[in-house]
Amino acid sequence: MGNIGSSGGHGRRRHGNRRSHPPPPPPAAPQPEITANRYVFAAATPYPSQYPNPNPPPYYQYPGYYHPPPGAMPVPLPAPYDHHHRVDPALWVGGRYPCGPMVAPPAPYVEHQKAVTIRNDVNLKKESLRLEPDEENPGKFLVAFTFDATVAGSITVIFFAKEGENCVLTPMKENLLPVVTVNFQEGLGQKFRQPCGTGIDFTMFEEKELLEECEMDVFPLAVKAEASPAEQNGPEGNQQSATTNSQITRAVFEKEKGEYQLRVSKQILWVNEMRYELQEIYGIGNSVEGEVDANDPGKECVICLSEPRDTTVLPCRHMCMCSGCAKVLRYQTNRCPICRQPVERLLEIKVNNGTDE
Repeated sequence: MGNIGSSGGHGRRRHGNRRSHPPPPPPAAPQPEITANRYVFAAATPYPSQYPNPNPPPYYQYPGYYHPPPGAMPVPLPAPYDHHHRVDPALWVGGRYPCGPMVAPPAPYVEHQKAVTIRNDVNLKKESLRLEPDEENPGKFLVAFTFDATVAGSITVIFFAKEGENCVLTPMKENLLPVVTVNFQEGLGQKFRQPCGTGIDFTMFEEKELLEECEMDVFPLAVKAEASPAEQNGPEGNQQSATTNSQITRAVFEKEKGEYQLRVSKQILWVNEMRYELQEIYGIGNSVEGEVDANDPGKECVICLSEPRDTTVLPCRHMCMCSGCAKVLRYQTNRCPICRQPVERLLEIKVNNGTDE
């Protein structure tokens, strides 16, 4: 009995002594309970201890995984595959998260087509279009330019013209500026100049009227060059006139240093009852001119530096590649090798300088 009482007293004294000591520091926060079939990991790389993360990353729990061994740290995934980057589910294999190197997105498809050759019998060289003073009629100016023609035809000069259906030009100020038509024969490098007295007197118009288009589809100047090919024999020997093709050159007036000048705004072809708008192709001159030396470096493809250029990039219109390099390049990039603009289409142009076709 005495031993029992003595033991109980010592127990109470020891308990009292424990209460007299200061409380120990709080224990570390308990780790979240993890069951045997759950795997817990952070979605991003942990911050170093000296730089605590102000916004701790959320923890994701995914069923169906085993608990990692004690002391193992979650390994962050590479940047393209961590959970802060969205991956298209279509790239998943078997419904699971992808692994291995990311597949590069395919280059945008670029249409590759061959151009349809259109024969232009008359061509006005737009860089030669100009105004010349009329010596016999001071104050008036005449339209002049250089043109090539493979057949005979006629040239019509119309001031303030409006284009209608089938490329029909209608003069809007015919009472002030009559329409002028001049016939020509076939030949290259021909010079054209309006007959004296048929030019324009700028003092008859306000400057705003000359420099701005007053109405829709009305142009200050239009030059129509029509080809008149030789008549062909019909099925019964009758003479039948071939379809008339033409080229229309639109121009606007510009004033520089007090003098009016002409600038070509657009050229149009009317061939086989079809309307085409001409576009400048940069580099085609070096590729199609027969008199250029075959060793001229300006004719070579900018990619392989060996084959002649025959493919144009659209819409920038740089003729800079051969067809072989263009087919390969379109699967690697969608940028023009010259100006780095996006490529929409590739236009292959084959020119045969040895025939008339």
